Parts: sequence; C-alpha cells; structure tokens
Amino acid sequence: MGTKYWQEFLIPYDQAVDEIVLKFNSLKDQYEKLGEYSPIESVYGRVKSVSSILEKIHNYGVDIEALEDTIQDIAGIRIMCQFEEDIYEVVELIKERAHRDMEIVRVKDYLSEAKASGYKSYHLIIRYPVFCVSGFKSILVEIQIRTLAMNFWSIIEHSLNYKYKENIPEVVKKRLINAANAVNEVDREMSSIREEIQNAQRVFGLKSSSVTSIIDNIGNLYKLNQGEKASRYEKIFDELFAQEDIIQLILLRKELETEVNKLEAEA
Repeated sequence: MGTKYWQEFLIPYDQAVDEIVLKFNSLKDQYEKLGEYSPIESVYGRVKSVSSILEKIHNYGVDIEALEDTIQDIAGIRIMCQFEEDIYEVVELIKERAHRDMEIVRVKDYLSEAKASGYKSYHLIIRYPVFCVSGFKSILVEIQIRTLAMNFWSIIEHSLNYKYKENIPEVVKKRLINAANAVNEVDREMSSIREEIQNAQRVFGLKSSSVTSIIDNIGNLYKLNQGEKASRYEKIFDELFAQEDIIQLILLRKELETEVNKLEAEA
C-alpha cells in the first residue's frame, strides 16, 4: 500500500474532522453572541498519521480489510470544557444532533469510573456521513470530552506511554495516579465556585459583545454620512468604557442599533 492509497483513504477522515470541528466551534460562537455561557471551551481535531495506523495494525493484528470498522479513532475530535458538569451538557448537545447528522455507535464513560491509571474522560464513537469526490461514505469518529485539567494529565500520560511503550515503571505509575487525584481535586474545587465563575464570564462576554457592536455601529454611522452623530456617540462610548459601566454600555448598544436600523431603512 503506497502513499497514494493512504492519501485517498484518509481524505474522508480529514473532511469529517474539518466539518465536525467547524460545527462545534459554530455552537460555541452562538453561545457567545447570545451572551450566554458556553459549555464548550475549545475544540480540536486530528486524523491519525499513517505510521500510527500501521503501528496499531501491527500491535493488534488488525485485518486490513476491516480497518475502517476495527480502528474507531482514525478521526478524532477533542472537546475541552471548563467544568466536569459541562461535559454532560456537551454530551446532551451531541445526542440532540444524533438523529440529524451523526449516529452514536458507542459510549465509554470514564468519568463515572476512571481507568486504573487515573484517566478520566467521556468518549463517544459516532458514525458520520461525508460527501467527497469519490462519493458518499459513512465513517467512524471518536469524540473525547474532558476538562482542561483532565486534558493536561492525559497529554502527560500519553507521552509517557509512548516513551515506555505502554510499560510505564511502577514508581512513575504511582506518581501519575497521585497527579490524577490532584487533577480531580482541582476540578471539584472549580465546580464548587462554578456559578460565580460563570457569572463573571457572562458579564465579560456581555461587555465584549456590546463594545464590538457599538464600534461597528459608530462605523456604520460614518458610512451613512452621519459624522456629527457618530462623533457624539464616540465621546459617550469613551466615557462609559473608561468608567467600565456595563449597564450603560448595553443601553448605548441598543440605542445605536435602533438608530442605525432607522437610518438604513430611510436610506
């Protein structure tokens, strides 16, 4: 199997990863535009390298003819959350989409019962349809959902497993388990102040979206040849921004949106 075979084989996986990452990032953006807290902190995708696939074939004796159904993580999506509670919210979002553009094939919940190594995460194997030059294909994709703290621990464990060929020395294993316990404690502490953190982030989001809207609409006033009015709003904005008066900034945003909509309707 040469380079051309593998390039063609991986095309639908690359496409699936690109599409799914785009969909989850779009969901995250929608939360932010609405000024709501997003359970999705960040989304990453990757397709296994040919060397990794060959290594798995060799290690587990995978039948090359059954490769697409046997290795279920050739395409991988990783969704990071701030809090453990957010993970289950993301799972519900995926379940809501399941009857539309993806099918859940398998669930592996390592949150309620962590692996012996200390590994915690929530895994979903989904079947996802892609339409490429070669035609329609339904492929398996693994989605991993975890907190930022869990992800940090997982990256370290993965590196050590690679170094020691999954035979990590006992002394290192014990330290990893201790680190996993510490990570769990961090997640528990963060969850205990989750509401306060979310409120602070919500306020920041409202301020950020209001400032963006105000600046855009002041620019629109200039485009509508309303220079004097735009200049007056700029002075008001500068004062409110310096005072960090979020309530007045939100009111100014609404006033500007109404003003610009009215002028555009009259134009």
